[in-house]
Formats: sequence, C-alpha cells, structure tokens
Amino acid sequence: MPGWLPRAMVLALALYACFRLGSWAFDQLIGLLTNVLIAFFLALAIEPAVGRMSARGMRRGLATFLVFIGLMIFSAGFVVLLGSMLAGQIVDMVDDFPKYIDSVINWVNHTFHTELSRVEVQDSLLHSDWLQKYVQNSASGVLDISTTVLGGLFRLLTIFLFSFYFAADGPRLRRALCSVLPPARQTEVLRAWEIAVDKTGGYLYSRGLMALISGAAHYILLVALGVPYAPALAVWVGLVSQFIPTIGTYLAGALPMLIAFTVDPWYALWVLGFVVVYQQFENYVLQPKLTARTVDIHPAVAFGSVIAGTALLGAVGALIAIPAVATLQAFLAAYVKRYDVTDDPRVHGGPRPRRGESALSRIRRALGGPGRTES
Repeated sequence: MPGWLPRAMVLALALYACFRLGSWAFDQLIGLLTNVLIAFFLALAIEPAVGRMSARGMRRGLATFLVFIGLMIFSAGFVVLLGSMLAGQIVDMVDDFPKYIDSVINWVNHTFHTELSRVEVQDSLLHSDWLQKYVQNSASGVLDISTTVLGGLFRLLTIFLFSFYFAADGPRLRRALCSVLPPARQTEVLRAWEIAVDKTGGYLYSRGLMALISGAAHYILLVALGVPYAPALAVWVGLVSQFIPTIGTYLAGALPMLIAFTVDPWYALWVLGFVVVYQQFENYVLQPKLTARTVDIHPAVAFGSVIAGTALLGAVGALIAIPAVATLQAFLAAYVKRYDVTDDPRVHGGPRPRRGESALSRIRRALGGPGRTES
C-alpha cells in the first residue's frame, strides 16, 4: 500500500464529514438566514429616510427608531381599520344570510322547476357527513393554528430586530466589513452597498406607485357599484396585491368581493371580473414597464427573476428577486467591456444584405443614398 493512500482516505472522510455537517447546519439555519436576508433588504429600504434624518443632526439609532415607529403605527392603524370594517360586514352578512339562501333557492326553483325549501336545505347541510368532519378537523387544528401564529409573530420580531440593527449600525457595519479588505476592494464594496440602496428604493417606489394606481382603479369601481367602505377596500387591494407576492392578488380581491356580496351577489361577480382583467393589464402592461424603468432591468429579466426567486425561496424570493437582480446587474455593468456596434442594417432591424453586394453599397443603402449592385 502506498504511504499516501491512508492519509488520502482520512482526508476524504474528513471532507465528507465536514460536508455533511455543513449541510445539516444549513438546513437547520435556513429559516434564520432567510429572516436575516429579509431584514437586510428592509434596512436597505429605510436607509434613505434614516440617512436624511441622521444628516440633519439626529442620532442614527433614534432616527431608525422613529422610522420603525411610523411604520408600526401605519400598519397597526390599517389592520385595526380593516378588522373593524370586516367584523361589522361579517355580522351583517350572517344576519342577512337567510335572505341570500332564499333568493338562491327561488332562482333555482324558477330556473329548473324544482320545489326546494330553505328548511330542507338547512337540514341536509347540518346533518351532512362532510360538515361534521370539517368541524372535527377544525377543532383538532386549533393548536396547530395557534402554533403557526406564534411562530409568525416570533419571526416578525426577529426580522424587525435584525433590520433595526442593520439600519442603526449601518456605518459601523460598513467600517467593519471594509477593515478586512484592501483599499481597492473597499471601494467596490461601498459602491455595491450604494447601488443596493438605490435599487431597493426604486423597487419599493415602483411597488408603491402600482399600489396607488391599483387602489385608485378599484376605488372607482367600488364607488360606481355603491359598495361601502370603498376607500379602505381600495387601500387594502393596493397594498396587499403589490407587497404580498404570489397570493397577494387573491387575498386582495377576496375582501372586496365579500363586501360586494353583502350589497348584491351580482356585484361580487363584477368585482371578480374587474380584478381578473386588471391583473392581466398589470402583469403584461403596467408592471414590466414601470418596474423596468425604476429598477432599470429588462421586463423579461424582471419576470424571470421573480420566477427564479419563487423557486428558490418561495414568497420571500419573489419579493426580493427584482432588487437583488437589479443590484447585481448594476454592479457587474462596470466590469463588462463594451464596444461600438457596427453600422449594419441587421443591427437596426433592417433587411439582410443581398448576395454579391459590396460593403460600400450596403453602407450607402443603409444611409439612404444611391447604391450600386455588383454583378
């Protein structure tokens, strides 16, 4: 046996053990790493406001605290407003539920020439097996729901804590990072940090603008239909549809449909149709142009980055994919060498040059002058 073989086997086993240990640690810490990533982008988002307040003489920690207090007050007020509105509408809907059942039964009897009654329908529903199983499953799942809610609150607290430290100690964090790098690398890191702040702010600006447009469009529809609480519902649709990826559109459209149903069941269908049509307009017309203009990436790249981010990190990846890709693209643009484009008609979408045509004739034809075709 060669003398190096035992050492090589021990080294291979050690590397494999380190790989397994690293994989296990990464699987255990993936939740924490995701929270830290969200907190980092949240800190980048509030960095402009904190920087302006700090430049005017306010301590950075106090400025960060005031920004977070403002965000929490706005979020709490919005949730309380919608909660009170939703509770009142649910009570009204429960009180009027027998009327809705009667109207549906009358329509069915008139259309299909049946003789159904509300009492028979209620008895069949109350004594059905699927309803009893649903109640049993809901009762057994109360503990799971409570655990999920507590876990979500703990995760939210973790994100806010990390984002507060990232924003309040931003200059100290940058100094600590630059202290272990040579001067040339320090400049690159600081430039990348500045680009990340600009791109994240541009992304949030575009999302806020789309939320404003969406809220205004849905407000006009709700006012035209006479649906109550139109301003609050418009704010709900605008914020939820833009800042909750993947399922935000469905959550945003469900509440206006529910409130519209309490006014007239047909109004709920009108709201559903408008939500579907507006979503297609936003996905294919408004969002690609606006996001590409504010974040400065191609619409196809923005769409692909959202798909890739969703596949990697789910809803979190979809939310931070566009600012992350925009930051990476802007940072790498300084290292890509570009050349002057040749004056060829095909570059500008022109026709292909004819066979046997000289280069001088092609240039003259591209410039609009008389050309000569050689035989």
